[in-house]
Formats: sequence, C-alpha cells, structure tokens
Amino acid sequence: MQTSTDIIIDLKGENNQAFGTLYKNYFGLVNRFITNNSGTNHDAEDIFQDTMIALVAKLRQDDFVLEASVKTYIMAIAKNLWFKKLRTANRETEFTDIHDSKFYEEITLAIEEEKTYWDKLQNYIHQITEHCKGLIHDMFFKNKPIEQIQKDYGYSTKHNAQNQKHKCVEQIRKVKEQEDKKEN
Repeated sequence: MQTSTDIIIDLKGENNQAFGTLYKNYFGLVNRFITNNSGTNHDAEDIFQDTMIALVAKLRQDDFVLEASVKTYIMAIAKNLWFKKLRTANRETEFTDIHDSKFYEEITLAIEEEKTYWDKLQNYIHQITEHCKGLIHDMFFKNKPIEQIQKDYGYSTKHNAQNQKHKCVEQIRKVKEQEDKKEN
C-alpha cells in the first residue's frame, strides 16, 4: 500500500501507478460529492480528471509544501472545480481557467477551511460518549456498512443501528450548538 509520501513522489515522477491508487482511494468520495450536488457520474469523472491535472501541477511547483493530507487536497480541488463549473454553467469553462493564481488561492483557502472544519469536528467528537465515538469513527471514517456496524455493536436490526447512529450524530449536533453559544 502506498503512503501519501510515496504517492507524491510517484506523481512528481509521472508514475501511472499513483494515479490508479488515487482513483481507487478517492474517486468514490469525489463522485459522491458531485452526485449529491447536482452532478452526474460523468461530471464526477471529468472533475476527477481535472483534479488530478491540477494536483500534479501544484505538486510540481518548486515552492509547494504539502500542508494537509492528499485526500484533503483532492477534495478541495474537486470541490472548487465543481463549484466553479456550477457557477459558470451558462458558459463553457476553459480548462486554462483552473491554472490562474486565483484558482490556487481558492484551493488554499478551501484547504484551510476544511482543516478548520475537521479540527472542530474532532473537538466535538471528543466530547461525546465513548460508544458514540467508536460508532461515528467506524461509520464515517472507516466507511463500514450498516450491516457490519449492526454485527460489531450487537444491534438486533439495521434499524436499531441506524437509530443509534442518529442518536450519536445528535450528540455531536448538541455539542456544536453549545460551542457556538460559547463563541457568541
């Protein structure tokens, strides 16, 4: 299994195996994001391809420093490309539009926002019950199917597992509301 460092080295060296690894590991996330935001599977394929091109261009810049995970960069680039496509849906987007400095500034900002989001989410998760921490981790970070959650946690039905998931998400929402009140 390739690490993020291996993938970056391979991409800088034009290794096709790295592209396959990235596709296998991250296309599903990009596809889910785009299809959940008014897009099609074909749109997701196009955006993923453009994301790979933009990622490689960014990696090959002499001053580039990886400040987040490869996953975070891929999602930030894909989200920016998709939102840009949605904003410009009435006109044809030129591929060269994605290589201007404003585009890279948007990516950097999106990465910072995503890192802040994940930091906040981690804080919220640390404040919920241990049972819910494990359940949330297994469902959302390990992407275990509901059937596996049902088996692992001993729920009698998938419906019970779904209800527990809802209760755990509700714990996170309540913690977030309390944190928001403290900030205001």
